[in-house]
Amino acid sequence: MTAAANNHSVRFSLVVLGAGPGGVDCALEAARLGLDVAVVERAELGGTCLNRGCIPTKLFLGATECVHELHAQAKLKVASGTIEVDLPALQKRKGQLLSGNRKALEKRLADSGVALFRGMGVVTSSDALTVDTENGPVTVGFDRLVIATGSRPTAFPGMEPDGDRVLDSDGILDLTEAPSSLIIVGGGVIGLELGRFFSRLGATITVVEALDRIAPWEDPEVSKTLAGLAKRDKWKLLTGKRVAKLVSKDGQAELTLESGDTLGADIALVATGRGPNTQGLGLENKGVILGRGGFIQVDEYLEAAPGISCIGDANGQAMLAHAASHQGIYAARLAAGKIEGPYAPGPMPWCIYGAPESIRVGRMVDELKAEGLSPAISRFQLAANPIAQSHAMAQGFVKVIWLDGRVAGVTAVGHGVSHLVTQATLMVRDSWTREDAENLIWAHPTLDEALQHALTAEPTDD
Repeated sequence: MTAAANNHSVRFSLVVLGAGPGGVDCALEAARLGLDVAVVERAELGGTCLNRGCIPTKLFLGATECVHELHAQAKLKVASGTIEVDLPALQKRKGQLLSGNRKALEKRLADSGVALFRGMGVVTSSDALTVDTENGPVTVGFDRLVIATGSRPTAFPGMEPDGDRVLDSDGILDLTEAPSSLIIVGGGVIGLELGRFFSRLGATITVVEALDRIAPWEDPEVSKTLAGLAKRDKWKLLTGKRVAKLVSKDGQAELTLESGDTLGADIALVATGRGPNTQGLGLENKGVILGRGGFIQVDEYLEAAPGISCIGDANGQAMLAHAASHQGIYAARLAAGKIEGPYAPGPMPWCIYGAPESIRVGRMVDELKAEGLSPAISRFQLAANPIAQSHAMAQGFVKVIWLDGRVAGVTAVGHGVSHLVTQATLMVRDSWTREDAENLIWAHPTLDEALQHALTAEPTDD
């Protein structure tokens, strides 16, 4: 139940500022451990992940996967036809799904005894914040505070979204009419996933990336495969190109490169990154230090100041929903006195969804070489995997990075590889050997076997 506001003061053992994945999981864990807990949220429960990120984008990709599947089978001349996606109907379903999830989150908090204050929370003293609720201000005191305020889309000067033809990743998710052409500024996760969705709706895609390859934070072989498959789908990739200006003009988006060349499209998506929601929170009243880009500086215990933790996107360590949740549970246990050691996340899994998918966990070849180490690699091509073959999407590979005979990292690209990421995370965490893979019974036929064969292939020097 949402806490009522009566211009009074209340106090809790733990107050969580922000109700995204990290904040909610932190609050639920703290309540389970017996703390008196409150959550303060100025917008929708679920944060970016539920409302403008992970969940709606995966709904869009899942709803249009049939388009990609049919296209792949048609290339083999075993199927034909068309699939028409009703975007307004999909938007309606998105609204229903997100609304239902928000209600479920509110019920979970209430059932766990967590008080919910809706409104902007600002730290006003060393042990209290003021929440500007619709019923008036409430002073909420705390013994400990957890900041879980998340992030928002950012843009470089000259390419700010205008809500007309130039949109950010929030605005583009609400379109009810698919553009016939789309320029995407930024070839990272957000741009690639949304590009795949709109490509399935018939849009021609142009990606402009300032660095020398799309998916620039992935293994170079993964980036190369992603680029090759995008080009097969007739995407235009402009890498190593910087944008000078991006505006709405005459009912179109017009992009000007630093070279002076111009591009036009129905819509332009600015997907150049995200910045933390850390301004205007009164954090100076707690001695919190904002570092580069406004991210909150934390120590090895995720503490930003005495009695205050910061989790999730706001600290910039790993801007992922599952990272925020993991950090939130740690912060709750620290507050409850159930844990004393520094935060130790272990290997962090990363995924890009759509078709093809990609995963990364652990340490990659370039990182190890930069430290003067000598990694080895083993791999398996999805062309030989029966599940990938059956879906007519056998491009891609699984690649294992070894150090001293143990698994140090795993990356993969291709059909359905996101389903391998938890297995890969366990293997990296537990430093698997080849013998560990050989001693496990792997079901057949499965995509998992691609990971098995990569693990048991003979490693070679990279």
